[in-house]
This record gives sequence, structure tokens and C-alpha cells, in this order.
Amino acid sequence: MEHQIVGYQSWRHLTFIHWRLPAETLQPLLPDGLTIETFDDSAWLGLVPFSMERVRPWWSPPVPGISWFLETNVRTYVRHQNGQTGVWFFSLDANHRLAVSVARRFWHLNYVHARLQLSRDDQTWHYSGQRPATPEDAYQITACPEKPEQLQTAAEGSLDHFLLERYHLFAQRPDGRFYCGQVHHDPYTWCGVLLPSLSQSLTAAAGCPIPDDHAPDHVAWSPGVDVRVSPLWLL
Repeated sequence: MEHQIVGYQSWRHLTFIHWRLPAETLQPLLPDGLTIETFDDSAWLGLVPFSMERVRPWWSPPVPGISWFLETNVRTYVRHQNGQTGVWFFSLDANHRLAVSVARRFWHLNYVHARLQLSRDDQTWHYSGQRPATPEDAYQITACPEKPEQLQTAAEGSLDHFLLERYHLFAQRPDGRFYCGQVHHDPYTWCGVLLPSLSQSLTAAAGCPIPDDHAPDHVAWSPGVDVRVSPLWLL
């Protein structure tokens, strides 16, 4: 099936951090019309830092200074009242003001400008961020991929597949109606990851505080994927 493509992106150096939570904890945080999608009778709240690279519309090559930036999203998985499943983003932090402005205006996504950093020390990745407007909203993550030379793909029907292989997203217009968007990419190749340090308050900013001593229930690291983006459509 052919899909109309409006843009291209590369997502690189992703660390997926997820906590298992009761569905009734997250459901009140969702807008009317969306219902928590569960796996093993639980809701899942994700924190995902990564690098956005070569971001461009279909008619343009990547532009230095514009097409590369960092992003971190807080997300969960939901079902629209029409049956469509997808990702709901509580927030998407980015260190690029233009990207934040465009995404908020045209995609109706809750992008927030933040100071973000990503660095690598041998096989250890360091992510950090802070929102200038609300400095208490910040995070620091150290991630050590366990076997980056032995990457795997997620088996269909597994929790790994439920959390990683998500190709639809929802965004809400000011009038309350929803847009749905779709991305296209090869399945993630990934491995387990150790988190020697994790401190974050972004989930609290989304309305769901998680203590630092509450260890994540699922973590994964991926070198990334090349992405094709389809236009939003109104549900």
C-alpha cells in the first residue's frame, strides 16, 4: 500500500524507559475520547530521550542548524473511541525553538523548549535536560547498552513489541477533535540497557510523579531508525 509522505527524519540513540502503572492512574490525565491501552492488565508510561536528525520536508534536503536537534518525550499508549490505537504524548521536549513552534502550530503536539544534552563515553550514553521556563522540570540519565553488538527485533505480541513498535500518534486540536498521524520505518533493532543513574521530574510535570527509587519495569536501547512521515488526518 502506498502512503503519501510529507517528510523524512532519522531517530538515533534512543533509550526507552517504561514504568508499569495501574490504568486508573493515567486515565484521568487523558483527554476525553482516549482510553488507556493496556498490556498485562497495566498501563505503561514511557520516557524516551533521543536525537532527531536530518529532519526535513519531502521537498527539501536537510539543513544544518535546523534539521538536527535533541528530543525527549513522555508518552503512553491509548485507543481512540473509533478503535484506532496509538501514542499519546504528555510532553515532547526539544532544544530547537523553531521545531517546537512548528510542531505546536501545525501538529498540535505538546512540544516544550528545553536545554538538552546528549553525549557518549565509550559504550555509555548520557542524557540530560531542563526546561528554562520551569527549571524544576529536568532529568539526568546514564544508559549503558548491555549487548549493542547483538541487537534483536521485538517478537510480535510481546511487551517489547507493544512498547517499541508504535506507528500512530494522536494530537488534539483546540476544538477537542483529534488528529491521527502515522510514521513508517523498519522495526527497531534494540538491546537491553542498564541505567546506573536515573533522576527525572518530567513524569511529575505530566501529572504522574514517579519516585527515583521506583525502578523502571522495561528499558531498551536502539541505535535508531530512518523514518518516513505521513500527513495528519482528522478523526
